[in-house]
Amino acid sequence: MSGIFTDVAVLRIDADDDEQPPGEHKVPLTAISPEGHVRGGIVVLHESRELPESLLDLLRALALDGWLAVAPDLFHRGTEGEEVFGENLFSDFDATFDWLTSRGVYPDCVGVIGFDDAGTAALIVATNRPIGAAVSVAAAGIVEPLNADAVALIDAAPALQAPWLGLYGENDPRTPPEHIEGLRDAATRSSVATNVVSYSGLRHRADEPQPSLGSAEDEDPATAALIEAQARIFDWFDSFLR
Repeated sequence: MSGIFTDVAVLRIDADDDEQPPGEHKVPLTAISPEGHVRGGIVVLHESRELPESLLDLLRALALDGWLAVAPDLFHRGTEGEEVFGENLFSDFDATFDWLTSRGVYPDCVGVIGFDDAGTAALIVATNRPIGAAVSVAAAGIVEPLNADAVALIDAAPALQAPWLGLYGENDPRTPPEHIEGLRDAATRSSVATNVVSYSGLRHRADEPQPSLGSAEDEDPATAALIEAQARIFDWFDSFLR
């Protein structure tokens, strides 16, 4: 099946969890398959209760590059105003991981990417699950945990189990340059490849639209940084998901 579609992934339920409502045993998914050979799978973590068009564009771009791209609904439990970390995050990721492997994706060809606080979640997943590669964009909570279920990234980074790329904007007040530098140092203490890249301004996100080729914006340094950051994300997956 190619193109965009919706599905559900089944949670790994313990025997003691039989009393849970049946709807909580499944994670709703939005996915896009490549038209040809599937190189691997990318789990796209996000904070949106409804997928914005920019995120769908990212899923499409990943699919065009040969990846089976899938975005789980991390808010399917119906909890208002709470971000998903801790056991719920791992449960939803594991279900999505199983969904990918059931479609023939090898475990070491599964990657994860997240933006903002979902980028924080992507790094935390990469410290607890043996996936192929991870990317975090503008991941906050570097020095102080985002909530009681999260962990400060500066403490989590040395335990990374998968190659991890972190992209940041130097002018983001949630991630000051000194925090980014501390995270960079912490990540080097892990046993895997890591790279933390800072861009001037804020335009460093693959979930933002790219300008048309040959447009007047091509000469703008911020646009050049955006394009370079997006290319870096795809190169990271190309390098480690083999």
